Amino acid sequence: MTKTVPIIFASGSDPVSDGFVLSLSRPGGNVTGVTFLAGELGTKRLELLRELASNAIIAVLANLDSPDAVAEKREVQAAAEAIKQQLILVDASNDQEIEAAFATFAQRGAGALFVGSGAFLNSHRERIVALASHQRLPATGAYRSAVDPAPGR
Repeated sequence: MTKTVPIIFASGSDPVSDGFVLSLSRPGGNVTGVTFLAGELGTKRLELLRELASNAIIAVLANLDSPDAVAEKREVQAAAEAIKQQLILVDASNDQEIEAAFATFAQRGAGALFVGSGAFLNSHRERIVALASHQRLPATGAYRSAVDPAPGR
């Protein structure tokens, strides 16, 4: 890493565990940036989804190619085990796998959807929202998922 050129990052994962900075409060050196810590909120999102759809089997759509998703998956699975919540975890890293995931969710009786963090799933959020709506699955995502029906208002 350079010692003289300023480095600015934007990350959805944890820049400390990724090795970009020493700590969030004191990054050190010439590195600074913004983190969304989307994966860190997995447990809270699971709790809120469970309140919304109590007693439902919760489907988890993840892209395990994303570094954010691996840590988020561990966190959500641990939280689900602690509260005896049944999960259906499906990995999707392309369009066909997203479609197949929703077929699996329907077949296995999912009653709610937890959409994992990461750039791939975020870039496919419109399709994911449409599929969840078609199956009438309440869902939570790491990022804004709704598309403004009336842009410019």
